[in-house]
Amino acid sequence: MVDHVFRLMQGFIAFRNRNYIVKNYVMYIVYLIYIIQSTSRPEQIEITVAIMSETVEQILEQYIPKKKLADVKRILYGCTPIPLDIGVERENFEIKGWQIISPIHEQLRPERLVRVGLIQHQIAAKTTESIQAQRDVIHEKIKSYIVRAAEHEVNILCLQEAWTMPFAFCTREKYPWCEFAEDVQTGPTTVFLSDLAKQFNMVILSPILERDSANGDTIWNTCVVINTDGTVLGKHRKNHIPRVGDFNESTYYMEGNTGHPVFDTPFARIAINICYGRHHPLNWLMFGLNGAEIVFNPSATTQGLSEHLWPIEARCAAIANNYYTCAINRVGTEHFANEFTSGDGLPAHNNFGFFYGSSYITAPDGSRTPSLSRHKDGLLIADLDLNMCRQMKDIWGFRMTQRLDMYAKELAEYVSKQNGKQD
Repeated sequence: MVDHVFRLMQGFIAFRNRNYIVKNYVMYIVYLIYIIQSTSRPEQIEITVAIMSETVEQILEQYIPKKKLADVKRILYGCTPIPLDIGVERENFEIKGWQIISPIHEQLRPERLVRVGLIQHQIAAKTTESIQAQRDVIHEKIKSYIVRAAEHEVNILCLQEAWTMPFAFCTREKYPWCEFAEDVQTGPTTVFLSDLAKQFNMVILSPILERDSANGDTIWNTCVVINTDGTVLGKHRKNHIPRVGDFNESTYYMEGNTGHPVFDTPFARIAINICYGRHHPLNWLMFGLNGAEIVFNPSATTQGLSEHLWPIEARCAAIANNYYTCAINRVGTEHFANEFTSGDGLPAHNNFGFFYGSSYITAPDGSRTPSLSRHKDGLLIADLDLNMCRQMKDIWGFRMTQRLDMYAKELAEYVSKQNGKQD
């Protein structure tokens, strides 16, 4: 019980002695303690806690006095991005827009602006419906969001991890879920998005479950990069596969074999660090060394496990590697027909937990946008000033001082020793 309460209070401890936080927030915590104490099944606790629908930014806006709010935001989030006049707020969908512009005005290089879009969403059909029905309805739903992105002239659009399907790997059931896997070039999702990419002159990043028919029908967790002419520019397969909690992904696919590719699109040099790869700093590093200006992190992660890490990891990567990071998470709770256990001694359950959305973008200087909702579908749009990537390299000198030769030597020695032990 205490763990649940402390998790909810993270981010507010620094203000615990301020009446304007305590007066309103403690009543909420007391109510939650009562609910948790009276709840007999652990999975019901997760559902109860999910009633906290506000983002941290919204709570700060509500309870921090205006005179203090600007300084609080500056300390927590860096320079405040400029809002774009494209906001939409509905019961189950929102559009938020921001502009991240460098304060440095260069005399020789022209300004390089790119408009990116991130889509977070819930599944659109029950998991008990047919694979074809589930895929068709999510295609139609996302098409409407892509059309909205096109109306706002988005150049590069990224979808969430395994966007065409429920995140069913928790079940450990091979069928029907393996039927969602499809070919990178000729699969129905790539064909569907290729038409939209060509129609709207948009680069679309499509994370799917890949069926590799050229390699024994192997399954991979893959992001397909579709260029503005509708052709497949390339793909990246997920480098790091989790083995924690209900993330039973290695039951379906193993670590990818595509390394750390960077794709030279008409708008920017981009890379994709799929989900669990965000926990590995060297994964982020290699995309930067290979020249990425924007690294997208399509994810699927749940409340209680990772939410305290979510606002930190992609932001730290942007700072350390002098590029933009775009973190995308899915939304909602997905229920499955058959119960499954988590190997933790707790009762069987039929859902993975609450996917908390909260997609956001971080600039190379560490400043970041407010996140999207924790419970709504959403489209986050941002204008990014790519010149800031090199400017931050000049100002901080991280590339100049990072001592790659030293670490390469020591890593090689360490790996050699480990290999020797295994022999």
